[in-house]
Amino acid sequence: MTKQIKKIVAIGGGEIRDSETLAIDKEIIRLTQKKIPKLLFIPTASSDSEDYFKGVDSYFGEKLGCKTDVLYLLKETPSPKDIRNKILNSDIIYVGGGNTLKMMRLWRRLGVDKILKTAWEKGIVLCGLSAGSICWFESGHSDSMSFYNPKKWKYINVRGLGFVKGIHCPHYDNETLGVPRKTHFSKMIQKIGGMGIAIDENCAIEFLDNKFRVITSKKSAKAFRVYKKDGKVISKRIEQTNQLMPIATLYEL
Repeated sequence: MTKQIKKIVAIGGGEIRDSETLAIDKEIIRLTQKKIPKLLFIPTASSDSEDYFKGVDSYFGEKLGCKTDVLYLLKETPSPKDIRNKILNSDIIYVGGGNTLKMMRLWRRLGVDKILKTAWEKGIVLCGLSAGSICWFESGHSDSMSFYNPKKWKYINVRGLGFVKGIHCPHYDNETLGVPRKTHFSKMIQKIGGMGIAIDENCAIEFLDNKFRVITSKKSAKAFRVYKKDGKVISKRIEQTNQLMPIATLYEL
């Protein structure tokens, strides 16, 4: 049996309704090597938003030619067998944004985390933006607390699935209450250390087995390694090349 290439595309953000991530999404589809790939949308982080799925269906289905389906885990209670079948019979798993903490807790309770690992090992393309980007990493810089107390909250480090090493920060070029998100992330790395992988909106990192490359849908979008050295936090741009690079180079200080 041929060994499958493990594929993850972590997207820093962007509005799919406006086709902001089109170049990235076309690459996700290309990775399936299927003419009409089956895309499963998992909107747990947005509390199973039907409007979100309508947008995904219109974009990936009507515009990009995928056969779309959705896995609701909050408004419906599918059996473990149904969850497994939906996930493992897909070509693409696309995870939407929202409350990462809530999503990860539910996934672990329902065993979705283990099924997604099987999907990854099977060569199904795992992707998504924001919460759907954080989930593939060891952990991520998350605004999950804003869903519980919108007026007073702080960024937290949410534990992910650990398929990719590092602490992930999506929306790296955004601001929160007038403060750049990169400032908040820098403080987190200063406090806890580790290797941060930060991605702007309209930018993604494609991970194929032990290799990676940065892909963008906007020229100015970038990805960065953020880490602490000699007591200072350093943010270093990850070079964008057409060539896949060894993943080990991402974690070199």
